[in-house]
Amino acid sequence: MAILKPLFFAGLFFSLTTLLAQETQTDKVINAFSESYISEKGGNYEEAANKIKAVYDANSYEMNLRLGWLNYLAGSFNESIAFYNKAITLMPYSEESKFGIIYPKNALGKFDEVIGIYKKILENSPNNTTALYKLGNLYYGRAKYDLALPLFKKMVDLYPFGHDGLLMYAWTNYQLKKYKEAKILFQKVLMNTPTDTSAKEGIELCK
Repeated sequence: MAILKPLFFAGLFFSLTTLLAQETQTDKVINAFSESYISEKGGNYEEAANKIKAVYDANSYEMNLRLGWLNYLAGSFNESIAFYNKAITLMPYSEESKFGIIYPKNALGKFDEVIGIYKKILENSPNNTTALYKLGNLYYGRAKYDLALPLFKKMVDLYPFGHDGLLMYAWTNYQLKKYKEAKILFQKVLMNTPTDTSAKEGIELCK
């Protein structure tokens, strides 16, 4: 027993020392994030990123996500994509990281890749209205109305009186020469927002 006591106290001291070290590091990380937010608010994006880099851990999802956002704000789009990709690798089901990486990819004009990301989000969350709407708009902008239509339809099925979904569903029907359906949808938009000039224009075109 006399031999075990020193070993016990040595083990206890080591555990306490490790725990204190972990807590100290956690405090440093929290402070770094806090200071980073202050710098970001002031528009100092590089400084905000440096606060995180000072405590950077490559295996931290949160740090990679934060650095992806800050590099995007700083206009460093390729660096932003690299950090977002690390975050996605660490948390493959994360939607916030996928939505995040869309910003720098859009800025670089990588629209085909953006479409692929929205598709991945919808594979995991078929009813994600943000992805449905954004992807639908991309297809609409490319005049791929047949691909946009089911996305806006699903959005309207989920939110039958939602302004944005109704308006784009109406315009997509109009572009596909489904004038009767489009007019009914434009009228519903006006029930939601009576002053909507786009819906009023659509109704005039359907006459």
